[in-house]
Amino acid sequence: MGGLTTAERIRGALWGMFVGDALAMPVHWYYNLAALQRDFGVIRDYQAPRANHPNSIMPLASTGRGGRGSQDGDVVGGVILKGKRQHWGQASRHYHQGMQAGDNTLNLLCTRVLLRTLTAAGRYDPADFLLEYISFMTAPDSHNDTYAESFHRDFFANYARGLPPGRCAGAEGHDTASIGGLVGLPPVIFAALHERDPAAANAAALIQLRLTHRSSKLERHALEFSDLLVRLVQDGSARIAPLACAAAERLGFPASAVIERIRRNQQSDQDVIGGLLSSACYIDQSLPAVLYLAARHADDFEAALIANANVGGDNCHRGAVLGALLGAALGPAAIPERWIRGLTARIALDEEIENFITKFGRE
Repeated sequence: MGGLTTAERIRGALWGMFVGDALAMPVHWYYNLAALQRDFGVIRDYQAPRANHPNSIMPLASTGRGGRGSQDGDVVGGVILKGKRQHWGQASRHYHQGMQAGDNTLNLLCTRVLLRTLTAAGRYDPADFLLEYISFMTAPDSHNDTYAESFHRDFFANYARGLPPGRCAGAEGHDTASIGGLVGLPPVIFAALHERDPAAANAAALIQLRLTHRSSKLERHALEFSDLLVRLVQDGSARIAPLACAAAERLGFPASAVIERIRRNQQSDQDVIGGLLSSACYIDQSLPAVLYLAARHADDFEAALIANANVGGDNCHRGAVLGALLGAALGPAAIPERWIRGLTARIALDEEIENFITKFGRE
């Protein structure tokens, strides 16, 4: 795919993010794979979530801050997710209650806020994003998702206490270093690459990450992700498989050896993700899982995203990161047209992506 232009690689990465998230959405955080297959079969196309989720921990999640805890707080319902509070206390309630096939989850909707903010300003300004993020998250009926990750709840708990937006990122908790933190980084990386400066791209990624996350472990993984995206976008000869394996190995996972063994023994991706690696959100497991899938299915966007959805766990956020990497590597033509057509926000997304590329997709 060495003939791809910079704009095509950025276009592929951005569409890949939204496709990867939407495909996994109905089975997000399924850890019981027998239940996943019972409820949905093999996920190959967009489906709507069921009302009940066999592995939901929403009744255990705090409504006043990040993590688990009391549901006496009113960050959920009072500050964000207005009109959604009633779903949090119900057993087996799906995290994305009421969403439709082809919808995107909250972190991807925040990425759209970032895309629009960057395009309007013509540059990356963290303060601009924070104002738009707060406006989007606190407005009634701005989106139809039901769940907000811990970092959102911590941010808005601090915001409700009167802290200035730049100081609202919550203290590090057990799930701060999670793959969801990487979802909002590609647009600022691509905007910084407009000046052809990889160091600026990495710096912008860390600035964006620190607005909502405090975690040195997450920052290390974010830099690996940023470096890989930069290579794929800037170097026409870059190949995703060796780059992804090298990144995984720097992070302590022997991806090349695992892929060789899996192929030799005719094992499945579930033997790796859910076997050797957890399918949960924690970054030390989830980013290596993404890199494994990117290398294992380096020439097949569709197979990679289907595999990601069907191993369960935090597959929405893994899917967004995986979609960005493979979309940058293979370009938009590698993404099944039915998946792009099936996104419920396709028309708006097309405008937002093309406007962004007009500003930042220098050839």
